[in-house]
Order: sequence, then C-alpha cells, then structure tokens
Amino acid sequence: MSALKTPRRGILSAIAGLIGFSALSGVLVTAMVAPALAVTGITASSTIGIFDGLPDYLEIDQQPERNAIYAKYTGRGSVDGYYQIATIYDQNRQEVSFDEISPYAVEAVVAGEDRRFFEHGGVDLTSLLRAAVGNVVSSGIESGASTLTMQLVKNTFISAAESLPNEDDRAAAYENAIRTSFDRKLKEMKLAIGLEKRYTKKEILTAYLNIANFGNATYGIQAAAQRYYSVDAKDLNLEQSASLIAIVQEPSIRNLSDPEYFAANQDRRDVILSAMLDVGSIDRAEYDEAVAIPVDEETVIPSSPNNGCIAANQFSKWFCDYVVKSVPDFEFLGATVEERESNWEKGGYKLYTTLDLNAQIAAQQATWKYAPNDVTSFQLGSATSTVEAGTGRVLVMAENKLFNDTAEGGGKTSTAVNYNTSYDYGGSSGFQPGSTYKVFTLIEWLNQGKGIYDRLEGTARTMDGSQFVDSCNGPYSGPVVFGNNANETGTYTVAEGTAESVNGVFFSMASQLDQCNIRNVAASMGVERADGDELQSYPSSIIGTNDVTPLSMASAYAAIGAGGLWCEPIIIDKAIDAKNNDLGGQEKNCRQAISPEVAATTAFVLTEVLKRGNAAYSDPNDGIPIFGKTGTTDGAVHTWMASGTTRYGTATWVGNISGFQDISDVYYADVDGYKLRHYITNATDTALNKKYPGKALPEPDSKLLTGSGTDVPDVSLQSLEQARSVLTSLGFSFADGGQVDSELPAGQVVNTNPSAGTQSAFGATVTVYTSKGNKVEVPDVVGDGKSTDVATAQSILNNAGFNNLNQACEAVPPGDPRDGFVTAMNPGAGSFAKPDATVTVTVAQSTPCP
Repeated sequence: MSALKTPRRGILSAIAGLIGFSALSGVLVTAMVAPALAVTGITASSTIGIFDGLPDYLEIDQQPERNAIYAKYTGRGSVDGYYQIATIYDQNRQEVSFDEISPYAVEAVVAGEDRRFFEHGGVDLTSLLRAAVGNVVSSGIESGASTLTMQLVKNTFISAAESLPNEDDRAAAYENAIRTSFDRKLKEMKLAIGLEKRYTKKEILTAYLNIANFGNATYGIQAAAQRYYSVDAKDLNLEQSASLIAIVQEPSIRNLSDPEYFAANQDRRDVILSAMLDVGSIDRAEYDEAVAIPVDEETVIPSSPNNGCIAANQFSKWFCDYVVKSVPDFEFLGATVEERESNWEKGGYKLYTTLDLNAQIAAQQATWKYAPNDVTSFQLGSATSTVEAGTGRVLVMAENKLFNDTAEGGGKTSTAVNYNTSYDYGGSSGFQPGSTYKVFTLIEWLNQGKGIYDRLEGTARTMDGSQFVDSCNGPYSGPVVFGNNANETGTYTVAEGTAESVNGVFFSMASQLDQCNIRNVAASMGVERADGDELQSYPSSIIGTNDVTPLSMASAYAAIGAGGLWCEPIIIDKAIDAKNNDLGGQEKNCRQAISPEVAATTAFVLTEVLKRGNAAYSDPNDGIPIFGKTGTTDGAVHTWMASGTTRYGTATWVGNISGFQDISDVYYADVDGYKLRHYITNATDTALNKKYPGKALPEPDSKLLTGSGTDVPDVSLQSLEQARSVLTSLGFSFADGGQVDSELPAGQVVNTNPSAGTQSAFGATVTVYTSKGNKVEVPDVVGDGKSTDVATAQSILNNAGFNNLNQACEAVPPGDPRDGFVTAMNPGAGSFAKPDATVTVTVAQSTPCP
C-alpha cells in the first residue's frame, strides 16, 4: 500500500478557504439552489443572508460511546486488580485516535467517499459544480456533492438528535438533520468550511471515522471492526477496511450483521477497492488479491453483541443491572438527574465498582447449586448481598435466577427482577425476614439499658395488645397471639432466647419497649421495605413481617460489625470519563446508628447462634470471629441467614418468589431445605474471609450483661399470697406453679423459678411453688454401724411411718464387729421423704451375701 497522500490544496480551494463567507456564498447559492430559487421565488440576496446568518463552525466533540463497568478481581484476565464485567452503551462506539486506525481504512474512506479530501477546504467546488448541472436538470436538489467534512457535520447533528431524551424532540431533530433542503445544505457547507479552518485533516478524518454509522447500532470504526471482524481498528486488513467503509452510505442494507446484506456490501466494497487503485492507494496486486476474497460467512468474523447487562460477565449480571439502575444517583456524572442520565447516554465512562468478583463467583456458584433456577414444582428464589462494614461498599450480589431483561424473556430459569434490591432498583416486592429482624428488638432492649442475662417468659401465649406501646401509631388493639417454633416453655435469659430464637421471649421484651423505637432502630440501620413504604411497627413485626430487601439487611448486620456505624450501600469506587479525567466515586455516607457498646453486646449474643442447630452450617470455621441470626417465616415460606464479622455483613434469602411451598420439605444438592441458606452463606463468607479477614469481636459491655434487672427475692417459707405481694411490688409477674412434695408445712413456699437471687427483667414471670407438707424426716437406724440389727431398724422406721423397707448385704470377714448390724441406709438419716418411699438398709454379713 502506498503511503497516505496529503497534497496541497488546489489554488481555487485555497482561495475559497481565504475569502469571506459572503463572497463564497454566492458561488454556493448559484451552484446548489438555483433550481429552488426558480421554483420558490426566493431572491439570491435573501439566501446569501441566510448563509451569512449561520454559525461559523461547530466543535468536534465527544460522540456517544461505550461505558465500561469493572469489578475487583485477582484472577486470570485482571488488570491492576480489576476485570471488565460489562459494556453499556446507547450507541456502540469506542473512540480511537488516528494512529489507532488502520491506514487501509483511512485510504478507503478517502478514495470511496471524498477522493479530493486533502485538496478542498471543506466544500469541493469541482464536485459542487458537477452537482449543480444535475440539480438544474432535475429542478431540485438531487445531489449535494457532500465531502467527508460535510458528512461529519451531518452525522454530528444526527448523533445529537439521537441523544435527545424526549422521543418527539428526537424524531423532529433527526428529521431536520437528514431532510433534503437547500438551507440544510448551506448550513452543512458553512460549518464544513469552519471545521476545515479550525481542525487538521487528520482530526477531521478521525472524527468522521469515530462518528460514522456502521449499521446494527454500531458506530465508529473501532466498534465496527470489533463487531464484524473481531479485531481492533488498527488491525483491519485491506478487504476488511473496504467492506466497512462500504457500509457508511447505506448502513441499513450493507452492514455485515446478516448474510442477506453480504452481496450488497461486496458490490460497494469492490467499487471502493477500484477507487483506491485509481488514486494509487494500492497497487494492482493488492487490488487483485482483495477483490478475489468474497464477503461471506467465512470472511466475516462477527463478535456477539456485548451491550447491556444481559451480555455482562455471567457471575455479575445482577450487580451490573443495579449499577445501571443507579445511574441517576451518581453525583459524579452531573449535578441533576437529567444531566447524569444524559452524560451516561453520551458514554465513554469507566466505572470501577466495589464488587469483589472472587467472592461474587463463589456466592453465585453456591446459589445456583443450592437454589437451582430450573425448579418447576414451585417458584424457588434466592438472593445474597454482602456490604463492607464501615464503608457501605457492596461486595457481593448474587441471585439464583438468570438475568434477562429482553422483551422475550428467558423462560422459567430467568427473570428481570433483582431480588436483592428494592422495587425502584430491580422490581422486587421484598420478602419477610423472619427472626433475622429480631436483632432490632434486642438492640432496642440494650438501648434502654436492659441486660442480656435478664430473664423473661418465653412460653407461647396470647397477650393483650394494650401491653404494646407504640408512640408512632398509638396503642395496639386486640389480642397478640403467637407460638414458638419448637413449642418452648418457661423462662429464658435474653441471650438464651436469642440463641434459641424463642418468639415468646421477644414478645416479652417488646411489651416492655416502644414498638416505634424498635422500628426506628431498624430504619436507622438502613433496613428498608422493598416497596419504599415506611417500616411497620405492629407487634407482629418484631418477628419479621415487613417485606424487606437482602441488601438492606446486609447493611444492618455490617453496622453491628462496624461498632454501630451504618453506611449507606455504595457501588462505585472510581469513575474515569472519556477524556481520562478521574471523577472520583461515590462518597461514603455513614452515621452512628447504635452505640459501640450496644453493637459489641449484640454481636456477643449473636455469636452463640452459630453454635446452635442448623446455623452451625453457616460458619466457615476458619478462625475468623463471626456472628449471625437465622430467620424462618410461618410455614417456612422464607428462610434467611444474616451473618457478619468486623469487615462485612451478609444476608442470604432462600424462599418462595411467590406461593407457599414449605422450604423445609425440599432437598437440593443433597442438602435439606432448612440448610440451603447456610450452605450459600458458608460459601460466600468463606471466600470473603480470605480477602477481608475480620478481627476479634469487641467484648460486651459489662453494664449490659445484667442491665437494670432485679434479683428475684427469697420468698421461701412464706404463704402463696405473701409471695404474690412481694413479687408484684417489685415489678415481677406472678404465677402459681402449684404444690410440690416438701417437708415444709402445707401451703408454705418451697421455691421459685427463676430461683431466688437470679436477676430478671422487669415484668418477668416468677413461678411460685408451695409445699404439700407430705415429707417426713428419715430416722437414723445406722448409729455407730455395729449396734442396730435389722429388726430394730425396721421397728424404728415403721414407727416413723416408713413401711416399705428393702435390705441389702455388705460382706465382712468373720469376727468383724459390724457382722449382723445395719451399716448404711438410703435415703440418709435426717433427709426428708414421702412415707411411701422405699428405705434401703445395708446389713453387714460374714457369711456369703445372697
């Protein structure tokens, strides 16, 4: 191929570039619009006025191009710790410099579209005069003799029109940019001349090749080279370059997206190759070789469309969708929502996100394994989010369904609804979190200075709604009925009730708290209903009846690990614009939602959860301190696991997208339904702990261990009514446990539960047990062990009321002084037993025992 030729402009063109626009306009008007003047009667002088009234030039500005989204990654293919997960664009374009374009493509566009490009000053007068003859013959504007510079002007206006947000404005601007009229041609000519004065030929050529439409929503030579030949623009060969330039005149029927267009493309390609030969850009051998290569399925090497989150990295599509839907929030893109959306459509941004692809892959693979997306018996769903403690950076966002936002959809295995986020950011209506929500009642309990070792009634029961104060909505009316998952009864410490997730304990706690405050704790820690409504504060909500998002629950548990510091979830660490300017990222937005002391004590209580039952399957057991809380709704419609360390919070949901299948009845990957959430959590947290190892959890606040509770008084030996009076005066609830066997006089208090001296919360139930008076003291029939024979012992016991005797033997050697006497008894002397109890006496015997 010959070197790129850039000869000096001809004398006529040079003069045209130097003379005033008014003088030049006369020539242009005569050549271009004489037929129109004859038809319309417009005077030449008025047309010259139109020409002079046009702007002198327009800027070669950035055109709409691709946006790239990156995730943090340390695996193969990463660059500087990041890996590109998605390409998003309104127009598929990637601007490149002149040096990044194959010389063949440059020669092809000049030879095929404007062979005197390097000789004219924006308007080719030779072609213009030739076009004028045709216009006179046709009495219209059949030819405009457009140069590459004029086409650049036209494409610039088309591109601007296509970028308008309003559909009607967009259609009108596009029509105005392409309509056949002499005033549009005049505008193109004047602006083309202005461009030639302001920019070099290389800059104009580069701008044209970056803006040109190559069909199939592909713009610019770089995107076209990648889309149709799977190479960069700089690597295009001769026939590929000519085929791409063949598209620009008729992109809708000559693009290379469909074999039906190949013949039309080849016809135009060969014309361009011939033109290149004519102007000396290539020699005969190059021409013959290129023209002999067909445009067919073997020579066209397309790349699959990569636009949108549907074409994103397979593990990251849901996060990609969340990024795109969050564009209006990105302040680094502009001052207003409209400006941000407009700039994003214009493109050219590189967004370096918070997503950790190493952990994301582990979470997504586990989600697909333990919550398969092809279940047909019911609508099984799963979602997992992880938020970094102290920053709010979203590290993981996984879902069992495949992302598909096309009109056709993807069938049973796919959806366009992001179950991790709210309706506004993904279309989800949220899910009840069950007992993972109980943590907010625990936190408010601690906020009020109450202790984790306070004891409360845990028995399932019906409570009066008036017991539940709600300063936000007023008193609750009606009964509050609840059960316990394992039918637990009795009193529990708050710590035990949390570890065992006893509903009764939490209703007892809530009855001593303001329901509005419990709701406010959850809201202050970022928990949100998916529908955007305010969190409810009904008594039932304390065990998780609000439809919340996994992402917000993850942020709440991250706050516990961060010493009570809640941070709004953010997803962009850094943004780079098309001009390589660093725009920064999303600023972290944090607040101290709860005190460090309360956070530490909460985490301390929640560490015990990981040691109980199925929750243990969530623990990676890698030495990293971890806390968590399980959650299961009525009928196991939804199951949750929320976990955290000092570095992050993770929330995993497995349940019904809709419907009421009991998750405990299903079984996938050899794992029963109750454990599915734990296996997903385990895989996620194991991967996270490798890159974000948590530190030791802080010690609980000693003041919050015992809190402000009261020791249960010793009411033994008192009457039942006396005990009732003492207990209720101290704020305890009283319960009659009935009579028990005792040596005390009938009716006297024997003991209580909790026992005397045990610290219990205000309002806790103390059960009192009274004596039946039915035990008597067992007399001593052993003495010194060598003076009471069996007959005497039996007489003594009978006289005391014990008639059920049993005799045992103790072997002793002959001559032993104990031989024949009672040496031991059970029950022991001085103890108390019911008269019908059996008393066993042991008798020494020198002869062999039977």
